[in-house]
Amino acid sequence: MKYHPRSTSRLRRLGLVTLASGSLTLAFAASPAFAATAPTLGTAAAASVAAGTTVTNTGPTTMNGNLDLYPGTAVTGFPPGTVGGTQNVGGPTGGAANVASDSVTAAYLQVLAAPTTAVMNSDLGGQSLSPGVYSASSGMSLTGTVTLVGDANSVFIFQAVSTLTANSGSTVVLSGGVRACNVFWQVGSSATLGTTSSFVGTILALTSISMNTGATLQGRALARNGAVTLDDNTITTSTCSAVTPPVTTTTTASTTTTSASTTTTTSSPSVTTTISSASPTTTTTTTGASAAPGRPSGSAGTTTTAPPLIGAPVTGGGPTPTHGSPWLWFGLAGVVIGSALLVGSGARRRRIDRW
Repeated sequence: MKYHPRSTSRLRRLGLVTLASGSLTLAFAASPAFAATAPTLGTAAAASVAAGTTVTNTGPTTMNGNLDLYPGTAVTGFPPGTVGGTQNVGGPTGGAANVASDSVTAAYLQVLAAPTTAVMNSDLGGQSLSPGVYSASSGMSLTGTVTLVGDANSVFIFQAVSTLTANSGSTVVLSGGVRACNVFWQVGSSATLGTTSSFVGTILALTSISMNTGATLQGRALARNGAVTLDDNTITTSTCSAVTPPVTTTTTASTTTTSASTTTTTSSPSVTTTISSASPTTTTTTTGASAAPGRPSGSAGTTTTAPPLIGAPVTGGGPTPTHGSPWLWFGLAGVVIGSALLVGSGARRRRIDRW
């Protein structure tokens, strides 16, 4: 048979390309998606409101944090509004208001630079979203309710190229332990919270922020260059602290442990210890002659329960992430097919050589 080196060479090249593509796809599938990271707020973390030009209020607005204004100096409507923290207005370079203003700018740039994990060009209302960075190519709006699902360490960042509008009566709901201090809204121009809306998170707007009558904010209203306008609002500001898993200790007079799996029991005349593989609980009771000094025989023992580790929350709705198991299967298929092609090209070459 005539030797066809081109055919064998093409088969070998195809095998190499397929194998390389499959390997790269596997590496892509194995890498985690970008996780949202909370920005550093600096001294602005203590602020409920920060602005660049003016802060104007109507009615009995309340805020529990600072009011920072720089370089502007015009603050009106306090009283009847009340500031639970300190009013830092104007002042010299390096003063409290100036430092807070710089902190707002730095935080704004951090959230602006966060890598996008999902594009969100539709209204947020009616959706249930998992942690990540959500970007809109223009404005971002909320009509109705959006639910943010995660745990105490979950971070949510929303990026709007132009405006942010929470329509009247709209609501942001936190589920699964998500904390308001881990929710951030970067707005390329101005943000508006509609009448009686209930909003959550730190708003970092390039220009201005307006809160209409009765709107509430669990977070901060931080405007870099423009004004913050308030009207009978409530702003509640808090900071995040480290979260540690709880350990629950209870006292029980019973030594009975129920388990759906295999239970191993070892006994002696004085000590009985039962350990269940299906439970994070170990119960030890001391009875008889081996009772601890000062404790009567057969008295109640102590059970310490450490909750099992809980994985990432199961969430519904929201955009599909860009990394995941389908890519893993594509990569595996590429590696298998590429390897088969290489083996086939080698076998074909050996058969031709024998002939």
